[in-house]
Amino acid sequence: MAIRHYIKNGKKLYEAYINGYSARGTRVQRKRKGIETLRRAEQIEFELKRELALLKEEKVAPYFDEWLKEALHIMKLNYRPSTHYTYEKTINKWISHEWKGLELKAITKADIHELVFEKIPRETATEQTRKSVLKMLKRIFQLAVDHGKLDRNPCHGMMVKVPETDKKVLTFKEVELFLQEAKATQHRFYPIWVVGLFTGMRSGELYALRWSDVDLDNKTISVSRSWSSKNGFTSTKNQKTRIVPISEELLGFLKELKISRGREEFVLPHLMEWTRGQGARVTKEFCKSLGITDIRFHDLRATFITHLLARGESLARVMAIVGHADMETTNVYLRKAGIELQGGTERLGYKLPSHDGAKILNLFAKPAVT
Repeated sequence: MAIRHYIKNGKKLYEAYINGYSARGTRVQRKRKGIETLRRAEQIEFELKRELALLKEEKVAPYFDEWLKEALHIMKLNYRPSTHYTYEKTINKWISHEWKGLELKAITKADIHELVFEKIPRETATEQTRKSVLKMLKRIFQLAVDHGKLDRNPCHGMMVKVPETDKKVLTFKEVELFLQEAKATQHRFYPIWVVGLFTGMRSGELYALRWSDVDLDNKTISVSRSWSSKNGFTSTKNQKTRIVPISEELLGFLKELKISRGREEFVLPHLMEWTRGQGARVTKEFCKSLGITDIRFHDLRATFITHLLARGESLARVMAIVGHADMETTNVYLRKAGIELQGGTERLGYKLPSHDGAKILNLFAKPAVT
C-alpha cells in the first residue's frame, strides 16, 4: 500500500495502490492513477484499504469441491471407518468431479436430479446405487446447512424408488441337506454355518462371539459386539446389546464345540477365508455343489428369520432376536414367508353351489330361438 508521484506532460500527478488477499485467499491489487493532489491521493488510498478490508472479512460461499473435502473430514470424525470408506469411494466415483469449481450455493435441485437420474449410467449402475448416491448428497448438503454454509438443503423431498429384492433362502429340506453334507464332509465352515442358521446372527457378530457371551446354563447368547476388517471389533450395527435364545438342538452342539475348542477365547474358528471376507463365496460354492439354492453367507440370516416367521413366531420376538431397528425390515421376511397372506381370503364368505341335484347352467350357451 503506497502513494507515489510521477510526471506526465510536465505535470506532477499521484498514484495510489494496494496489494493484499481476499477472504478466499486470492491476491487482490487495486490501483488509481492521475490523481492531481497528495491530499486526494491519501483519501483514495484510504478507500482502497477499506475495500481490501471488506474483501478480507466477507462471508465466502465455498465451492462444492471445497465443501466436499471438509464434509468428508467431518464424516471421518463421526462415522465408523467402514462407513467413511464407503462414502469416500462412492463420492469419488459418482460425485466429486461433477461440480468442481461450482459454488455450493449455486447447485440446484435440477442439477442433483440430472446427476442422479441421468449422468449415472443405467448400464453400469442399479437403482440401489442411485439411492445411495442421493442419500450421500442429502447428508453432504445437510451438513452444509448445519454449518451455516447454506440456508436450505436442495435435495429435500427427492427420493429414488428401489424395487424390493427377492431374498434367497434355503427351504427346510435344503437346510437339512446343507447341514448333513457339511458335517459329513467335515467342511471347515460347518460350525460357523450351524451357529448362523440357529441364531440368525450377522457374520461380524458371529466372528466377534466369545465364550464369555454364551450362557449355557440359561441357554442365552449376549450379542454386543461385531467385527469387520475396516472397523475391527466394535458395537453391533444398531449399537445395542440383544439376547438370542439357544435352542435345545444348538445347546448340545455348543457344549461339544466348547470341549473341542479347548481354551480358545472365541466360539468359532477365525478361518482365513472368513477373515478376508470370502464367506459368501465359500457358502455359495458349497450350495452349488449340492444343487440347492445358491445362497450367500448373509442369507443364512434370511433363512433363519423366514423359517421362524413361517412357523408362527411373532414379528416382535423375531425383531428382538435378530436386532432389527424397525418393523419394515422384518416385514420383508414376513412377506417372503407368506404369513401375512395365509387365510386372507377366508373372510370373503363366498360359497360355491352344490352340484347334487342341481341344474348346471351353461352361461355361454346361446338362447333358444322361439
